[in-house]
Amino acid sequence: MTPSVRAATVEDRDAIAAVHLTAFDDEGPAIVDVLRALRDSEAVRAELVAEVDRGGGPEIVGHVLLSRGWVDAERALVEVDVLGPLGVHPSAQGRGVGAALVAAALDSARARGVPAVFLEGDPAYYARRGFVAARELGFDRPSNRIPWAAFQVAPLAAHEPWMTGRLVYPEAHWRADTVGLRGEVLAEVRERLGD
Repeated sequence: MTPSVRAATVEDRDAIAAVHLTAFDDEGPAIVDVLRALRDSEAVRAELVAEVDRGGGPEIVGHVLLSRGWVDAERALVEVDVLGPLGVHPSAQGRGVGAALVAAALDSARARGVPAVFLEGDPAYYARRGFVAARELGFDRPSNRIPWAAFQVAPLAAHEPWMTGRLVYPEAHWRADTVGLRGEVLAEVRERLGD
């Protein structure tokens, strides 16, 4: 299964929602809600889908979104990208779909001259895709509910050493309460990551 990645269209939105509802189970509706809020707020910088052809024509099996965020550096406010959500249909997981989407998202950010792309995610997965612990480069997470190990950045060619500080998420993430984790899930992730 070799995925092809392309820009998402308005016509893809139902298929994108279906991917996230299937990939994230109970969290799926919140993911779909934040997607809608990000689109409505004009925070979206790039939205990509991965398709495969299983004999019946192209089928969307993955999706990733880049939204506008900022680093509150001492010298100036720096516009950056925030990667997420990233979702892959369970039938296509473990087949390179997520990796292809992340690579295409980073290419999109590079092409637009973005200095860095941030995310909350599994360091074991994202380290293989160009991300490093953001804290080690002087960045501060937007919420204490994001485990340090999960707060990651891919610094790109446009990044300069002075561009460090606290990451500020777009308002849509706060309204949807999708910044960091809460309760037992937060405790479990912190324990698993040794954070």
